[in-house]
Amino acid sequence: KEDSYERNPSGVSFVCNHRFFRTQKVLKNRTQLVKKVFFDKLTMASHEKKDGAPMKAERPYPQIAITPKGEEALTGGHPWVYEGEVTSVTGSPADGDLVDVVSRRGSWLGAGFYNSRSLIRVRLLSRNANDRFDADFWARRVQYAWDYRKTVMAPEDLSCCRIIFGEADHFPGLTVDRFGPVLVAQVLCLGLDRVKDTIFSQLVRVLRADGQDIAGVYERNDAALREKEGMAQGKGWYPLPGEPVPDFTCADITENGIRYTVDFENGQKTGFFLDQKYNRQAVARLARGGAKHVTAVDVSDFAVACARENAARNGLESVVDCVSANVFDLLPRLQKGQYDFIILDPPAFTKSRQTTRRAMAGYKEINYRAMRLLPRGGYLATCSCSHFATEELFRKMLRDAAHDAGVQLRQIEARQQAADHPILWGVEETSYLKFYLFQVV
Repeated sequence: KEDSYERNPSGVSFVCNHRFFRTQKVLKNRTQLVKKVFFDKLTMASHEKKDGAPMKAERPYPQIAITPKGEEALTGGHPWVYEGEVTSVTGSPADGDLVDVVSRRGSWLGAGFYNSRSLIRVRLLSRNANDRFDADFWARRVQYAWDYRKTVMAPEDLSCCRIIFGEADHFPGLTVDRFGPVLVAQVLCLGLDRVKDTIFSQLVRVLRADGQDIAGVYERNDAALREKEGMAQGKGWYPLPGEPVPDFTCADITENGIRYTVDFENGQKTGFFLDQKYNRQAVARLARGGAKHVTAVDVSDFAVACARENAARNGLESVVDCVSANVFDLLPRLQKGQYDFIILDPPAFTKSRQTTRRAMAGYKEINYRAMRLLPRGGYLATCSCSHFATEELFRKMLRDAAHDAGVQLRQIEARQQAADHPILWGVEETSYLKFYLFQVV
């Protein structure tokens, strides 16, 4: 019956339950008192957060002390501690063990997976000192990830979507894509690899409990980065306890009304690029009624074969011509006006800051060529999937290419990756896909 102050997991709030106040003056005085208490506590909470959580007594984990630069990155939301940011190690953590990360003053900053072989010495797992890393902890994380997808994705898109997007979902180094009845997983963090039995079982349990048909989990751990983390490469079905191993390595999906067969054993990464789902839809809106003819180009013979099969599956074999070629060689051979819509979706031309300048030159070359080929009024879709090719660099490259090509660009849309690949502010690596639709005028 009194004014009360409440703190909840989503932030700070206060509730005023005013009853039987006899005068406006009393109401005003009581409200001012509640506001004062509220803002005093809010200010105190702000200072507590700034200073870092006090170190909890008798924690069982070794401690990693870090530099002020590392502390600033962690408190700013980034989940990685780099090799050069470690100032001391207390205890004897083995690679893959959980460790506590503390500031130079001993303030607790979080707990994460340690790896002495990696340039990323610690991948933060939790910023809550009360967390216990048991099966219930992982079950909650999986449920949060699935509930998020159910909120931001249309129901018909849940059968082919990314369920876990690494650090953006607070699963360090883990990617899980769903293709119909199959979950395709890639693990790039040693510590998380050690608890994958629990995570995979919880994934299957949560989805099946929600009425989803899940046949199994297929591991695509054939990434070279695993060796740098001290893990072997490999791929194959994960053996779910008490369940038969599936006997297939392809799955059929439907995206934006188009049917695809996904070869998740041999396709790039997990087998199919789901991040462009709604960008493909945006392109389709500009091609109402369908294109009279499409030339699909890729340097990979395997990718071209898959494209040819999927075109036939949709009855488009007479419309889509699939060509295996290097686009840098192909574009100069094409005739101006031969196409009125060009879509550029290259691989990441750079995976490090050291090669960014050369990569931007490559992006400019293909965009310049495409702009020169398009007639006035033609359309261009262009993108980059490298987070090192920042938004600023990419836009500058497009301006320079348009200037050199002697055209002006009318922007239709600027887009990013689909919402099942969430962008976590403070973690720049999660914001990687730039996608633009232009008309050449």
